[in-house]
Amino acid sequence: MKLDNDIYVYEWTNSLENNCNSYFIGGNVRALIDPGLTAFLPDLFGRMEEDGIDTGTIQYVINTHSHPDHFEASAAFNGKRGVHIGLHREGVAFLNGMGGQMYGLFGLDAPQVDIDMPLEEGPVKLGGESFEILHTPGHSPGSISLYWPAQKALFPGDVIFDQNIGRTDFPGGSGNLLKESILRLARLDVEYFLPGHMGIIIGSEQIKRNFQFVTNRIFPYI
Repeated sequence: MKLDNDIYVYEWTNSLENNCNSYFIGGNVRALIDPGLTAFLPDLFGRMEEDGIDTGTIQYVINTHSHPDHFEASAAFNGKRGVHIGLHREGVAFLNGMGGQMYGLFGLDAPQVDIDMPLEEGPVKLGGESFEILHTPGHSPGSISLYWPAQKALFPGDVIFDQNIGRTDFPGGSGNLLKESILRLARLDVEYFLPGHMGIIIGSEQIKRNFQFVTNRIFPYI
C-alpha cells in the first residue's frame, strides 16, 4: 500500500506465521526497512512489484534490530552492487554473540550479513533526504528508530506498537530502557507511525493518544 509521500507499507497480517511489517521509501531514497524472514522475502518482493517497484533498484536495507523476523532476509542483499545494509553498531555486536544464538531458538541459522553501513545516533542522508537515527534500546540491544522529519514519519521497529510494546524478555531486553526509548519517541512530531508489527497509525492526535495509552496503561506492567 502506498501512502501519499513515497512511503509504501507492507503489513504482515498472517496470524499463523511470524514475520514483521516491512516498509519501502521510494523517490530518490529507495530504502527497504526491515526485510523480514528469508522465507517470506519472495512474498514481499511480489507485493512491491505489484506496486510498480523495481526491487533491483533498492539502495539501502535499514534494519531496526537483528531479531530473525526483521533481519534474516538482509542476507539476500549481500554482495548486491549499489546496496548498503545498515544495522546499529551495538546490534552488530549483539548479533555476533547472544543475538546470533537466538536464531537457534527458532530453528534457524544466524545469517551471515555484511553490514557495510554501521548506524549511529544522529542525522543520516539517504538518497539525498535527511533522516534521524535514534538509538532506542530495550527490546533489543542496538535497536534503532528511523525518523523522517520532512514527512513526520516514524519507523520505531519493535519499540512501540498500536496500544502495545515490544517484548523485553528476550536476551538483552530491558523494561527500563524500553520506557526511556518510548518517552524519547513521544517527543517527536509524528504524522505517520509505522511500527514493526500490528497496524500503522496516521494523524498526530491519534499517535499522541497512542503514546499516552502506552505510558498510562502499559508502563506499570513493564
